Amino acid sequence: MGLAPGLRGANRSGRPFTGDFAGDLLFPALIRHGFAAGEYAAGRDDDAWTGDHLTLTAARITNAVRCVPPQNKPLPVEVRTCRPFLVAEMAAMPNLRVILALGRVAHDAVLGALDVRKRKYPFVHGALHELTSALTMADSYHCSRYNTNTGVLTPAMFEMVIARLGEVCLAPKKREKDARM
Repeated sequence: MGLAPGLRGANRSGRPFTGDFAGDLLFPALIRHGFAAGEYAAGRDDDAWTGDHLTLTAARITNAVRCVPPQNKPLPVEVRTCRPFLVAEMAAMPNLRVILALGRVAHDAVLGALDVRKRKYPFVHGALHELTSALTMADSYHCSRYNTNTGVLTPAMFEMVIARLGEVCLAPKKREKDARM
């Protein structure tokens, strides 16, 4: 769950996180930990969703806000206005088990979409929140250039969150497959 379409990245390419720095950090991590396969190319013609270069195999990407917000920071009213779209997006995924919230805005948007009290699940980088018996949310600082340039998020910190997600949601599938062999 990202923040909103990127002004210079996804808004240009039509695909979340494609063509901006955040995608340069996100997609290789997803590939390394089994959420995607192939190679990430940041170009508009990389056909990322159909598999010529990159295929999301155990992930789906969406944003808390559907339009590019002014100054790249959505206002609470924009998040609330987009909430029905987020609720519908989540409802369209009956097998949804884990949500990675990239930043506090995405974290709060997920809680709002689920009608869960924010106070019960504070945003903390690296935290795993068991929202229901079937749904967990992981928190990470957003993988933006601003956060990495200022040291708020390092590639190692981000990698740790993605690796932990792999353990939580992909390891059970791998153990089940290995047991059948």
